[in-house]
Amino acid sequence: MHPLNRFIDSMTGKRVIVIGDAMLDEYLYGQATRMSREAPVPVLEFTERRVIPGGAANPAVNTARLGARTTLIGVIGGDTAGRELHTALAERGVDTSGLITVEPRPTIVKQRIMAQMGLRFPQQVARIDRIDRSPLEDAQRRAVLDMLTRCLGDHAVDAVLVSDYRSGLIDSALGEAIVAQCRASGVLLAVDAQGDFDKYVGCGVLKCNADEAAAYLGAPLQSDSDFAHAAAALADRIRIGGGVFVTRGAAGITVGVRQDGDLHAQHVPAGHIEDVFDTVGAGDTAIAVIALALVCGADVAQAAALANAASGVVVRRLGNYAPSPDELRAALRGGA
Repeated sequence: MHPLNRFIDSMTGKRVIVIGDAMLDEYLYGQATRMSREAPVPVLEFTERRVIPGGAANPAVNTARLGARTTLIGVIGGDTAGRELHTALAERGVDTSGLITVEPRPTIVKQRIMAQMGLRFPQQVARIDRIDRSPLEDAQRRAVLDMLTRCLGDHAVDAVLVSDYRSGLIDSALGEAIVAQCRASGVLLAVDAQGDFDKYVGCGVLKCNADEAAAYLGAPLQSDSDFAHAAAALADRIRIGGGVFVTRGAAGITVGVRQDGDLHAQHVPAGHIEDVFDTVGAGDTAIAVIALALVCGADVAQAAALANAASGVVVRRLGNYAPSPDELRAALRGGA
């Protein structure tokens, strides 16, 4: 048995709240039959439509798939996409009681046009985003924070996970209020903020990718040493209590953490991954696994190793994917 399996076993029954920009990912598939006479683009004959939870809904699905009791807090519109998102989440075991309908704001939809060409797997040829990035009104923002307060009060919560896609839900005031609520409740706050880190000063855990870390620090990151300095600098500047996890794709994860008053960084390499089809959703899976692993007693290196393995499962699939506990165990056995 792999030594990290005990943390996977402990994930069942953990209580997690995910708060962030909930979205519906829509995939329209078509068979490429010829080139258009109107423009240098293929003509696609429609074959099928699929919808799956996206944005903050994806880490919610990931934690639920790993056995956690998960509630998603966010806003949606009173539209068809919102109803489809409700249904898709319920089918995947996510509690949707935290979703707040805001009119006339539309549900965020990311529509991908997928072309099937010959025997190859479908290729994305275009994406259309339907999104309202305007900030919430004060009353709507209070409703979101009140929902978090209610969830923290009604349940013994193990972790709060923020998935901030910078799509209008969480402004600086709400981000700071979320940090304060979690600190007051003694609950781990894990944040994936798409590079907008300053809203979450003092949070427990921060995950970012290499590009986001480089942009925030204003310095290129190339070597392991560069990433070690970056992870430690982020942990210091944003006053992260539990660790900064900088994901580096096939290279793995570099972790920065403060221990006994000193800053330390270490690199956790990923196993070799073949047949990478799509990196969409890998970051969502990483933060979901990191948060669950930490509340199950893993240290930061063990949490990073589990996240590497889970992300290795996801990139072999097309679109968002939530690995099961058995798939994560198999990935550990295979060194993914």
